[in-house]
Amino acid sequence: MLDRQLGIVYLLMNKKTVTAAELAEHYEVSARTIYRDVETLSMAGIPIYASKGRNGGISLTDRFVLNKLLVTKKEQQQILSALTSLDELGALKGAETINKLRALFQVESQNWVSIDFSDWSGTRQQVFEEIKQAIWDHKVIFFDYYGRNGKTGNRTVEPLQVVFKDYTWYLKAFCRTRQAIRIFKLQRMNNVTVTNDNFDWDTEKNKQDEEQINNYVHGTEAHQSMEDNLVKIVLKIKASEAYRVYDLFYEDNMIVLPDGSFQVEIHCNVDDWIYGIILSFGPAAEVVEPAFVRDEMIKRIHEMEKEYKII
Repeated sequence: MLDRQLGIVYLLMNKKTVTAAELAEHYEVSARTIYRDVETLSMAGIPIYASKGRNGGISLTDRFVLNKLLVTKKEQQQILSALTSLDELGALKGAETINKLRALFQVESQNWVSIDFSDWSGTRQQVFEEIKQAIWDHKVIFFDYYGRNGKTGNRTVEPLQVVFKDYTWYLKAFCRTRQAIRIFKLQRMNNVTVTNDNFDWDTEKNKQDEEQINNYVHGTEAHQSMEDNLVKIVLKIKASEAYRVYDLFYEDNMIVLPDGSFQVEIHCNVDDWIYGIILSFGPAAEVVEPAFVRDEMIKRIHEMEKEYKII
């Protein structure tokens, strides 16, 4: 009953006047029930009234504008924009909440952001949808995972949260094999299957693991761990690769040289990923320092030459 009465108020804020017959049909109740609802709302202090005649019906008085809320018009628009962004993520499960607040605030929201979880081929969208639904429904998921050690294995996990960090999407989940919370890179997940196996999240049991993961992903532990392993690498990259330089590196870490080329200084872990990034520039990039990274690049280039039987 309360939901219906609130619904009547929302409808009347969108429309100046609605007949009792229209409301009765909408809520599948009798007109008598609608009039009782009007009386209840009026007694509760809502300025609602019913009028007779050709243009009669049920209305709210003009003074019923909920600007008494402790938010300005600009703040109301910001709230609606934030909720619209959540709706882009699918978090609201529809636009009903947004429409109610739009009627409540009597302002329009601007959809300032559009979020697309898929890659350019559109093949990853389904994976995000399945993971999102599994998190909502507390369903165990199963997938193949490519680890950093180059090995492929199966994972059965209880999905908890999708995390966006440093241009990359991750899944935070309780791994049933490790019996602990782990972070999985979505790009390395294949053959994702949502099972019919439900799970119950035991907050107390997993609180410590979750705090450690959160500290690693969002907090100081991640920064300290990285600082302990970072190496300064200096690259010289040709001007023709400017678009990629600005895509991959921060402007504060680069110097534009007189000939238009770039000197880029980065601090990172030295692993296959960074070697792959440097190699992706082909002859347009050169490692200036440190010497061991330059030597490793030379070694890898020679191995590529052998593979292509150039030597």
